[in-house]
Amino acid sequence: MKREYLKLDRVQGALIELSKVHSVGYGEIVEVEDRLGNTMVGRVIKIDGDNVVIQVFGQTMGISVENTKVSFEGKPFEIPLSKKILGRTFNGIGKPIDGGGDIYSEEFFNVNGRPINPVSREYPRNFIQTGISSIDGLTTLIRGQKLPIFSGAGLPHNELAAQIVRQAKIQSKEGDNNFSIVFAAIGVKHDEAFYFEDAFRKAGVQEKVVMYVNYADDPIMERIIAPRCALTAAEYLAYEQKQHVLVIMTDITSYGEALREVSSLREEVPSRRGYPGYLYSDLAALYERAGMIHGIDGSVTLIPILTMPNDDITHPIPDLTGYITEGQIVLERALDQKAIYPPINVLPSLSRLMKDGIGEGFTREDHPDVSNQLFSSYSKVQDVRALAQIVGEEDLSERDKYYMKFGDAFEGRFITQSLNENRDISETLDLAWELLKILPREELDRLNPELIAKYMG
Repeated sequence: MKREYLKLDRVQGALIELSKVHSVGYGEIVEVEDRLGNTMVGRVIKIDGDNVVIQVFGQTMGISVENTKVSFEGKPFEIPLSKKILGRTFNGIGKPIDGGGDIYSEEFFNVNGRPINPVSREYPRNFIQTGISSIDGLTTLIRGQKLPIFSGAGLPHNELAAQIVRQAKIQSKEGDNNFSIVFAAIGVKHDEAFYFEDAFRKAGVQEKVVMYVNYADDPIMERIIAPRCALTAAEYLAYEQKQHVLVIMTDITSYGEALREVSSLREEVPSRRGYPGYLYSDLAALYERAGMIHGIDGSVTLIPILTMPNDDITHPIPDLTGYITEGQIVLERALDQKAIYPPINVLPSLSRLMKDGIGEGFTREDHPDVSNQLFSSYSKVQDVRALAQIVGEEDLSERDKYYMKFGDAFEGRFITQSLNENRDISETLDLAWELLKILPREELDRLNPELIAKYMG
């Protein structure tokens, strides 16, 4: 039942407080109308007895406590969804901003999602090919996985995200016909949003991409709802339309900053670095919406991108994200300064589900051994480089010089690839074997002798 209130207690930032309110639910949708007839959307974020706090998705400047009408809709925040959302662009609260008109559907879905029963979850197995060797070969993305990208200010994470969207594909009987992408841009500049739209359009993948864009000059409260709208759309495509959906969200740090601002307005006791104590559970509520369900062909795979302030991987947002997700891809500034793209540092990067989604029947029978050997050899390269800084390259042993040569070739040919270079998994593995030939045979202690005979002759 719809209820209206005409007197507010307080307006503070994007929060409105009311008292003597009855029969209101947490998360309930609210319509706020000022004295000029302008309307905004909000939702209930706190209930204390008969006192209610409303979070408004818009500018509250100029709103009077006397002449403002607040209407409680009696339902949670919902968005209309149909298969026609593919190829469309929406704002942070699910309203179309591409001039294509509203989405008309008889089905409305709660943006808070439907929790997946852990018993009904299916263990992720099949891999998603991104066309990027350092990801496909060493930190393989598995369908239904949560695999974040840890970046820093100024690093090319936007370019990497756009490349993954352009190139990502799955191996299935239906091919790419049942594969779609949901892209959520949180707190981005207008030129960044245009870059993504232009990149998708030029690559011809726009018709299978749904975009939810919250600009940096949009109300900060929209940043809290934007990823939820995107994940709701992904769940609809996956579990109602039986599609395999890849969700990319950038930048989770902007989302965390919005949470901190709301927490400050609500005068909550701060935790680490001023972030709310519920940051972990809030991030988990987003990340855990990825996955696969027994008996349903669709899946939701999530790649959240976050920029680490001061490149600090112990910052609360990347720190807590690492606990929740199944690995991470780490971009390193030192590699970027050497003009290596993508600047992925493979040593701190990992994919915890990789071992169960590669090898014979998934990628190729040599993939697990090759991956282990590359990790082992590249880690020895770091030790040799540290030694070379002390004694000089000329005084290194012949073995160490082989590792120096391998390290340069690995970074220059395996990790490095152009923005438009799309390598399939066979090309990636063949390139790995070619690089491993640089090392003496006795150093290849992670490879099966049968595989060495087959691929190295």
